[in-house]
Amino acid sequence: MCFPHAGGTAQLFHGWPALLPEDVEVLAVRYPGRQDRLAEACIEDMAALADAVEDALRPWLDRPLVLFGHSMGACVAYELALRLEARGIVAAHLLVSAHEAPHRAERAAPHSADDETLISHVRHLGDLHSEAYDIPELRDLLLPALRADYRLVEGYRPPRPAPVKAPITAYVGQDDPSCLLGGVLAWSELTAPGSFELRSFPGDHFYLVTREAEVVADVAARLARTCGADRV
Repeated sequence: MCFPHAGGTAQLFHGWPALLPEDVEVLAVRYPGRQDRLAEACIEDMAALADAVEDALRPWLDRPLVLFGHSMGACVAYELALRLEARGIVAAHLLVSAHEAPHRAERAAPHSADDETLISHVRHLGDLHSEAYDIPELRDLLLPALRADYRLVEGYRPPRPAPVKAPITAYVGQDDPSCLLGGVLAWSELTAPGSFELRSFPGDHFYLVTREAEVVADVAARLARTCGADRV
C-alpha cells in the first residue's frame, strides 16, 4: 500500500504494478481534495487521515500488507502501522521514503506562507512537475491540497512516537535537502533492534521517479523476503 507526498497523488505509483511480481497487488492512496476527489475537503489532521485510510483498508486486512510512504506519506504509513497493530495486525514491512523520523523531522515551510513561498519550497526539494504551478488554472487547483498537506505536516510533531513491531526500511535520495542522515537513521528507534535498514539512491527528494526501476526492484526483494509467495 503506497502513500504519496504532500500535494501528491496516487499517480506517483502508476508504474509500480508493471515492475512488481504478478502476485503483488499495488494499492495507492488517493487523498481527498485532488484528482477525482477534487470536490472533497482536504484532511488537515494526521490522526483523521490515518483513521480514514484504516477504514478504507478493511477489505484488504485478510492478507499480508507492506506499507510504503513517500515524504508526508511515510508518516501516514507509520501511523497506519500503529493502528493496525492496535487491531492485532502487524504490517509485514514498513518502508519510509524521503522523510526523517517523526520525532526528528525539521519543519517545512509554514502552511500560512504566501503562494510563492510554498511553491519555492516545493521546487527546492526537486523538480517533479513543478511547472504546473506556472499555469494559473492548474495552480488554483493544486495549491489548496498542497497548503492543506503542509498544515497537516506542520501539526504532526509526536515528541515520543511509539515503536512498531514491523521491520522498517528507510529510503532516501542522496541529494535530498530535506533529509539529514541523523534524522533518517532515527527511524531505527521506532522498530526492534536489528530490524532497520537504510537504502540511498542518487537523486533529490523525488529520487524514486528517476530511479523508479531500482527502487521497485529493492522493494520487490524485500517483499520476497518478508512475505514469500503470499499475495500482498
